[in-house]
Amino acid sequence: MNKSIKIFIKWFVGPILAIWLFYSLYNQVIAQPDFNAQVSMIRSLPYGPKAWKCWLVLLLVFLNWGLEAAKWKLLVNTLQPMNFFQAFKSVLCGVTLSLNTPNRMGEYAGRMLFVQEGNRLKTISLSMAGGLAQLIITLIIGTCGVAWLLFSATGISLFIDLDQYWLLLFFYGSILVSIALVFFYFRLRGLIWLVNKLPYSHKFLEYINVLKALDVKILLRLLLLSLARYGVFVFQYIFALQLMQVEQHVGQNFWLVSILFWILAIIPSIAIAELGIRGTIAKTLFAYSHNLLGILTVTFGVWFINLFLPAFIGSLLILGIKIKPNK
Repeated sequence: MNKSIKIFIKWFVGPILAIWLFYSLYNQVIAQPDFNAQVSMIRSLPYGPKAWKCWLVLLLVFLNWGLEAAKWKLLVNTLQPMNFFQAFKSVLCGVTLSLNTPNRMGEYAGRMLFVQEGNRLKTISLSMAGGLAQLIITLIIGTCGVAWLLFSATGISLFIDLDQYWLLLFFYGSILVSIALVFFYFRLRGLIWLVNKLPYSHKFLEYINVLKALDVKILLRLLLLSLARYGVFVFQYIFALQLMQVEQHVGQNFWLVSILFWILAIIPSIAIAELGIRGTIAKTLFAYSHNLLGILTVTFGVWFINLFLPAFIGSLLILGIKIKPNK
């Protein structure tokens, strides 16, 4: 994409979209008849009888990024030794630098800070492999969620007004994309062969050759860690939804949250507008509930603690980094 177009999208389209989405959601929230009562309930969450769920949602943030650190350690160890604590710091710094970039592309730069000179650019390929594992899990479970929406009595009753034709199209398209990604994931070494056929490939082939070290055992472990991390995300949402009295049915929440993640995974977003996009999608998926403030509080709250808390810690770590290239 042309650089001027990127600047236009980031500094003009993104803010305008964010303002429009937030204004729309704000008007709908304050129009609720029990708005003041809900605000009072939110303020009492950390101290009420179900406060343990509130604090558990917060503590799961560290498990979430701890699992991501375990994935990063597994990947980087194919290049150089890295302990879990270094991997955890690396991941947090990546979160810090990712906040103001489209689709959080700045994460790669943050993770490089704890990698030895000479290996830094090589870790981009490894990071993309870890991201692909997470995407595969998100799409597969999200596709199952769409199947629940299409073929279960509960799903059909919740979204009876949706156009079934488009849902079926997205459902079968998602199946095909998931199968293609799984095939590509377990054939990462074939990417090296394809790149080698390109002109001037020798300039960047060394940065992709690191994928040769990712055997089937490592790839399966990445998928298992990604699945565990996905489970942490889902449980954060389920506990938060129960706290906000949106819906108490765990199974129904699970599938709706999986669809939310599925949609967010396939829609490119701009960081400044991402929160508004999340809120709009969540409002649509949980439309059966009239507790709009609760829905938005859950969506914004889980997003905030999973990004800004680690980003704050990561920013402190970055301040203490002294990068000295190896001689």
